[in-house]
Amino acid sequence: MSSMWSSVGPLTRSPADTLRSHISRQLLSHERRQQCLQGQRWLLGFRIRRNPITVYILNLAIADFTFLLFIATSALLYIVENVFCSTDVLKYQRLLLLSSLFSYNMGLYLLTAISIERCVSVLCSSTCRPQHLSVMVCALLWALSITVIATVTTLCLLHEHEHCQKALISMYVLNFLIFAPPMVISSTILFIKVLCGSQRRQYKRLYIVIFLIVLFFLLFALPLSIWHFLKQVSYIAIMPSQIIFLLACINSSIKPFIYFLVGSCQRHCSLASLRVAFRRVFEEPEYDAACSNDTVMETLAPAS
Repeated sequence: MSSMWSSVGPLTRSPADTLRSHISRQLLSHERRQQCLQGQRWLLGFRIRRNPITVYILNLAIADFTFLLFIATSALLYIVENVFCSTDVLKYQRLLLLSSLFSYNMGLYLLTAISIERCVSVLCSSTCRPQHLSVMVCALLWALSITVIATVTTLCLLHEHEHCQKALISMYVLNFLIFAPPMVISSTILFIKVLCGSQRRQYKRLYIVIFLIVLFFLLFALPLSIWHFLKQVSYIAIMPSQIIFLLACINSSIKPFIYFLVGSCQRHCSLASLRVAFRRVFEEPEYDAACSNDTVMETLAPAS
């Protein structure tokens, strides 16, 4: 599987290194983290009142879960390949790793949308958000992510290496230049607002969470894009692929712990306190929730 991780481009194999079996065991251990993410989805989807932020966070949890699922399945196929000395699973590993980039990109797009949405709400606090805006944004981002990865997968599986390389470079340029800068700038503005103490406690928790998940993405997940990009432009990797993917898996697993730690306020770790912690972070104040309702009522009211 190291050869698959060393390049998602051409269908080539490199010599096995000593870290492959170790990283496979590490990736298989993410089953518990996937269960934690399932619990996060359950809490956000069914136990906490739905609002624009929980819509984004729920979609982010789905993207993280599918990323871990693709990586864990790829690790299982690697074990099958070694045990049965079969090379037939190589193309499936390749497809799974390309699919993991779909979930990875979706996580980046959602973090950008969350950061920008909250930054606009801070800078233009008197403006009410349109109802169902977060749902429409998430739908558009899923469509964009599917389109990008479908194009890359088609070019990488059915065409020459040159076309695959250009498609991957274009995808990373999209990530680096279009989505990453607004995400960093918006989350930094939110963090400055927290430091200045100009926001209520409810929003401080939320803005701290947004800043932390963006920070962890930059530290643990962004190296995956950088590593792939350098591979496509023929630079020598300075870090093994196994470590890069392991860091990305940590990024996809750590978000529920961030939500709990920021919202728990040193409460005992139980299901009830976990639900309370999530509510403290993600539920909006009553007057903010009423803002969207007032907008709807004004829209439905007859003109005088």
